[in-house]
Amino acid sequence: MGRGRLRIYLGAAPGVGKTYAMLCEAHRRAERGTDCVVAFVEHHGRPRTEALLRGLERIPRREPTHRGGTFPELDVDAVLARRPRVALVDELAHTNVPGSRNAKRWQDVEELLAAGIDVISTVNIQHLESLGDVVESITGVRQRETVPDEVVRRADQIELVDMSPQALRRRLAHGNVYRPDKVDAALSHYFRPGNLTALRELALLWVADRADEYLRTYRGEHRVSRIWGSRERIVVGVTGGPEGRTLIRRAARLAEKGAGGEVLAVYIARSDGLTSASPEELAVQRTLAEELGGTFHHVVGDDVPAALLDFARGVNATQIVLGSSRRKTWQYVFGPGVGATVARESGPDLDVHIVTHEEAAKGRGLPVARGARLGRSRIVWGWLTGVGGPALLTLLLTHADVDPGLTNDMLLFLTLTVAAALLGGLLPALASALTGSLLLNWFFTAPVHRIAIADPKNILALVIFVAVAVSVASVVDLAARRTHQAARLRAESEILSFLAGDVLRGETSVEALLERVRETFGMESAALLERAGDLDPWTCAGSVGRGGPVRRPEDADVDVPVGDHLALALTGRVLPAEDRRVLAAFAAQAAVVLDRRRLRAEAGQARALAEGNRIRTALLAAVSHDLRTPLAGIKAAVSSLRSDDVAWSPEDEAELLAGIEQGADRLDHLVGNLLDMSRLQTGTVSAIVRGTGLDEVVPVALGGVPEDSVELDIPETLPIVAVDPGLLERSVANVVENAVKYSPPGSRVLVSASSLADRVELRVVDRGPGVPDDAKERIFAPFQRYGDAPRGAGVGLGLAVARGFAEAMGGTLNAEDTPGGGLTMVLTLRVAADELARPAGHHVPEPERQEAP
Repeated sequence: MGRGRLRIYLGAAPGVGKTYAMLCEAHRRAERGTDCVVAFVEHHGRPRTEALLRGLERIPRREPTHRGGTFPELDVDAVLARRPRVALVDELAHTNVPGSRNAKRWQDVEELLAAGIDVISTVNIQHLESLGDVVESITGVRQRETVPDEVVRRADQIELVDMSPQALRRRLAHGNVYRPDKVDAALSHYFRPGNLTALRELALLWVADRADEYLRTYRGEHRVSRIWGSRERIVVGVTGGPEGRTLIRRAARLAEKGAGGEVLAVYIARSDGLTSASPEELAVQRTLAEELGGTFHHVVGDDVPAALLDFARGVNATQIVLGSSRRKTWQYVFGPGVGATVARESGPDLDVHIVTHEEAAKGRGLPVARGARLGRSRIVWGWLTGVGGPALLTLLLTHADVDPGLTNDMLLFLTLTVAAALLGGLLPALASALTGSLLLNWFFTAPVHRIAIADPKNILALVIFVAVAVSVASVVDLAARRTHQAARLRAESEILSFLAGDVLRGETSVEALLERVRETFGMESAALLERAGDLDPWTCAGSVGRGGPVRRPEDADVDVPVGDHLALALTGRVLPAEDRRVLAAFAAQAAVVLDRRRLRAEAGQARALAEGNRIRTALLAAVSHDLRTPLAGIKAAVSSLRSDDVAWSPEDEAELLAGIEQGADRLDHLVGNLLDMSRLQTGTVSAIVRGTGLDEVVPVALGGVPEDSVELDIPETLPIVAVDPGLLERSVANVVENAVKYSPPGSRVLVSASSLADRVELRVVDRGPGVPDDAKERIFAPFQRYGDAPRGAGVGLGLAVARGFAEAMGGTLNAEDTPGGGLTMVLTLRVAADELARPAGHHVPEPERQEAP
């Protein structure tokens, strides 16, 4: 059984009548004989809604207990056991009681849909995940119960239940929504006219975008439109802070306004140390981005603005969304910040949006971890402190009026050494210890101005000073190296965890994996090379990045072998040895993905072979019955005519000859379809496309059906179509013969045509029994006869050949329901290029056309 269909009634606010509309639809379906049950509907004490529940079968609810209370919930197991055709489930965004099998009701609905049960549900616009921030800013109320936008967008039907704010407020005032004691509070708070107007606008815009998606899908399937705006690809820079969720939702709303917009959330991790990002918050933001239909990327880069811009340009992004800086005002003395830098360097091809949020200018919520590897500025300050500091201190002490004593002098010099170690690491600290010991010996240890020490105690003090300085510097340097190792291990673990997730999901292609390698290590290109044997040349199994792929692994800047005959090759820069471990994991995964792709290809070939075997089996069955039947009739008639024992009257002879002719025509038709199907299966059909008028071909195609069985409506003003006349004639003939075969006695098949933009649609309409939705594609498969078609009515190739010929000419053939009952075949054809180039209203003489072969 296939997946069930989901229908959603969407409202701008509570009380607009979503549940009422859902129950009315249930009554309409029940009156038509559909098995429809109420799985969970809450009437909230509204009399009219409660009245509509009467006459509908209700599934008993679960009543779990939580914190001493009992709460009614949807009983998924009971609905699955009942297995109705349609189930009504109210409040799609509802949060289930803790301990339930699913956290959200929309997850319960997903189970019902997976079981093949159609579901009708309701949801308000304020419960959509991407609109949470907007609704809160309008109403001042944060919606805790939300449903991912993707769940609602996947619905087969979305119907907006609309009501003006004034009408909804009147409904509240009359007590049709809430109890009388709650009406005044509702009208003065949530249901203010401004709130309702804004929510209504949100609902209308969201549904309009959804309708635009349906229109784009239709135009794409029928090849109507040749131009659309470029696709919006929006990169969201997240830092792991709490503002990331707001940025992702804002980017999702921007993407919805474009044509097929895409959201890519990216986190730039510094390779030189630990950062202030919260792993838990990053996990939440990753989940949120995926729920909103986007993707999450983890990129390593020391220069955050440059890495962000490189990533955006690498994915051909059109917009970048960043949050206002969380730094306080005084922190801007250290630089303009990531947002200002990205906006300045983005250039004219990238739009940068700076989004405000509640955390702006409040400072970072987590302490910023110090870099593990000391940056250039810290090293410079370390050397200045280690070398210039002792000289400056010596100058101050030699010109001071009070002598603090050798012990205090040594402590002051030791302080400078510790500061140099903290700033610059080991080497500046050693330089500071050496410089300080020489200056102490020259200026403060008797005899002064000589490199000599008279008092043995001073020798011990200087030795201790140097030992302490070296020890402190060593500890600081060791801590820096350990911090760097921890940072690298953390970055590696995150990358490997993402890689493991891709492995388990089995969704990554070779190109996607290579792109992940390229963006992670900041390389120019990445390629997967393979060869059949040790002496065979290398071939490219997949590549991404700028420039062509390398020919051999030794030509790349970095190559990682995978076995004897597979290698991962990267160009751009030489990577350090410690990166080889992660690269080896990527290379091993690339080999797995490549094997998986080949297995899929082999599985496809096996399916093709199985289909060919099925067709051959069906062909044998057709030959054994459908072809032998007319042959048997012809042979019997010929034998009868040749018989010398019977004197046939002229009428009998005419009848036998008519039977022979009819059997021969039927045999010719069957053999022609078999040959056409064979040509389609082997790919030997070649369409000779030229400008042709439908009024030339369609009447000729109707020669095989009775004259009074078809009504023809082909306007002479139709544009010329680009088709192969012979293939079009066979395609139309098969479709019309099929329609006549299934039409009831006395009913005529309508063949009409109309133009739409750069397409012409030929519609063959019958009033027969029709075909269910789940069988509309199966009737185009070879050797398929739907329903109770009698044996001898054909081998089931007519529609398969018709669709094959239509697609060979660049057209389409689809089945639709005829309003009022029956089936409509829609043959869509391309308008000739000359016809499209002709200015509107300009008439040229019609060229002389040749007859269709």
